[in-house]
Amino acid sequence: MKVLLCLAFFLCLYLGSEGKVYTQCELYRIFKATGLAGYHGYSVANWICLAYYESRYNTKAVNNNGPSRDYGIFQINSKWWCNDGKTSGAKNACGISCQSLLNDNIYDDIECAKRVVRDPNGISAWVAWRNHCKGKNLSRFTAGC
Repeated sequence: MKVLLCLAFFLCLYLGSEGKVYTQCELYRIFKATGLAGYHGYSVANWICLAYYESRYNTKAVNNNGPSRDYGIFQINSKWWCNDGKTSGAKNACGISCQSLLNDNIYDDIECAKRVVRDPNGISAWVAWRNHCKGKNLSRFTAGC
């Protein structure tokens, strides 16, 4: 009986930790509809590539970078962009809770990503974009959409 209860407990934890993992074409449609495609000169393929290398399109992705953490599909950082209640000296330039970046609704993530891109570093603020997307043929990220 104890084994069964333990299995049920761990199953609940596992299921509760699963986020929505979007497909490329779902993101393509959402990014087009929200004006992210072409925002500040970055094509929809750039945004989809960024989301792929940051989170593999997973809304529940969290990465601990030491004193700060990255949250959500774009891996928004808690030092500059959102408030996680843990990062000292955080700026919260997007004016949102980091927890709100972990749900299946990515519209607030998109608005925060737009805020990040308006800064002088633009989309280069994301290391994954610089390392994997910048200057590359990104047509595979929109093929078939």
